[in-house]
Amino acid sequence: MTRFKYYPLAKAHFAEGVVVVIDVLRAFTTAAYALNKGAKQIYPVASVEEVVMLRSRFDDALTMGEIGGFKPEGFDFSNSPAEIIKVNLEGRILIQRTSAGTQGVVRTQQADQCYAASFVVARATADRLRTLKPDLISFIITGKSQGRDGDEDRACGEYIQALFENRRATPDPFVARIEKSSVGKSFLSGSLKYLLADDVDLCKRVDAFDFYLLISREHDLLVIKKGRG
Repeated sequence: MTRFKYYPLAKAHFAEGVVVVIDVLRAFTTAAYALNKGAKQIYPVASVEEVVMLRSRFDDALTMGEIGGFKPEGFDFSNSPAEIIKVNLEGRILIQRTSAGTQGVVRTQQADQCYAASFVVARATADRLRTLKPDLISFIITGKSQGRDGDEDRACGEYIQALFENRRATPDPFVARIEKSSVGKSFLSGSLKYLLADDVDLCKRVDAFDFYLLISREHDLLVIKKGRG
């Protein structure tokens, strides 16, 4: 029988088995929309310096992400699904740096296999996990850090687990927790100027895509690509 464990961002390096790194608001929602818009692949990194280095390595790469929620100077896009859906990314390479999601990816060191996830790819992720039948699935709740409860990410992990155990699980009670999370409450109060209403709406589109987000290593780089089957 498959076991499930949940880790906050600070303990991501302890995660073992099949690891699912979750960031609902907004990194891996944005990544999923970018791949759906035709992006070839996404390189997740930890720092702006790495973004600059990779941009010089891949001349045609585009950059997206945030520091403190806002687009860093020189980046092409912020960490916003509402922004990404407006552009044509067919065949493009993206480099992504965020304060939570990509940090969880680069800190994952012991995974047998690794996936990124958000609500928009939840069912496809669960279906993939069901085919693997792993002994252990570890969820990294990247939003749980720096005083934030990360419950929007925990809810997504629990929804994926529910789908793994019962494919007919309904998403409504899980999605409702987005706006009840500490980040969701801050958004509703108007204190998060970087988080757009359209971003939240796009993050709540459960199972919007039929692909999952596979993380693998190609040579010296981590890469996120679409996965099916």
